[in-house]
Amino acid sequence: MKLQTQTLILTFMVMVATSCNTDKTSDAYGNFEAIETTISAEANGRILILNLEEGSILMQGDTVGLIDTTDLHLKRVQMMAQRSAIGSRHGNLDAQAQVYEQQKRNLEKDRNRISSLLAEQAATPKQLDDVEGAMALAQRQIVAVKSQQSGLNDEIRAIDAQIAQIEQSIKRCYITNPVKGTVLSRLAETGEVTAFGKPLYRIADLSEMELRVYISGNMLSSIKTGEKAKVLIDGPDGLKELEGVITWISPTAEFTPKIIQTRDERVNLVYAVKLKVPNDGSLKIAMPAEVNFNQ
Repeated sequence: MKLQTQTLILTFMVMVATSCNTDKTSDAYGNFEAIETTISAEANGRILILNLEEGSILMQGDTVGLIDTTDLHLKRVQMMAQRSAIGSRHGNLDAQAQVYEQQKRNLEKDRNRISSLLAEQAATPKQLDDVEGAMALAQRQIVAVKSQQSGLNDEIRAIDAQIAQIEQSIKRCYITNPVKGTVLSRLAETGEVTAFGKPLYRIADLSEMELRVYISGNMLSSIKTGEKAKVLIDGPDGLKELEGVITWISPTAEFTPKIIQTRDERVNLVYAVKLKVPNDGSLKIAMPAEVNFNQ
């Protein structure tokens, strides 16, 4: 009986030892990252609306806030009034030019008539000279009016450019979300006065996380971009297995980060590797993970 007990104990110890020896150490360790985008104000003024909360999901193109546009609106009204006044002056000059054009046409008829009479010696050369002089004066008046109209056209184009600039500034007062993602932190509140370039909130797309791990040089030849790898994270019932895809392998070595362990117990130089991992909601920024390559 005693011999049987000793045999069972020995068998159990061998099984435990065998189980420990077959435990596979992960190939690499690292942490999850996400590309964070800081959204800043593109205008100066008081924030009238900022409709977002931390954790909310925003789509690209969503309008989430508004900065006061009162001053810009008043400036636009002023520029529109100036443009209207210049347009009226342009209209008056146009009417004046039409008068000179009509005078010139009338003088051309008189010149033709006097030329015929002069051929029959029924008119004098001075009469013809007077008419041609009046025609030349009318032509100079037409040129002068058109020159003034050209100057007014330049003023109108300058005002149109200023109006377009003001309208663009008004458009920038609407806070539009540029990328799809989850709001990580809100950095401003409704009622605050903001300025161009001042951060309003941070956002990141968490639907797919990026895992950065480090490997030793002797593993480089065994992995390549596009390959799938087994990603392990801590779960309520032990390790949870996910699938990742290698998207980038660093072409240069770097010193081992202090927080990273590798298969070779902290070698001096390692290579960074990035994997894309679909997020089912369990992945968080900075969460640690393990990776096994060559599944």
